[in-house]
Amino acid sequence: MSATSATNDKRVVFDFEIDFSNGGGIQGQQFRLDIEGDDIDDDALADYIVHDLRLLMVGAVRILNKRIIVEAHKRT
Repeated sequence: MSATSATNDKRVVFDFEIDFSNGGGIQGQQFRLDIEGDDIDDDALADYIVHDLRLLMVGAVRILNKRIIVEAHKRT
């Protein structure tokens, strides 16, 4: 375990919808990501999803039902 206690680890839980500029889209429910700090801006979260999933031709990204929880980080 890192120097940071697991009780201080924050994760964001959210739903998302992504439209592709060439048609179609994807969505996710109850998606979880480790975050640093106490919150993450919706635009930063959208950028993170697009980059982390290596998506191309992305049009609109909608973040829904976002909440921050305390839970041990899963990634190193």
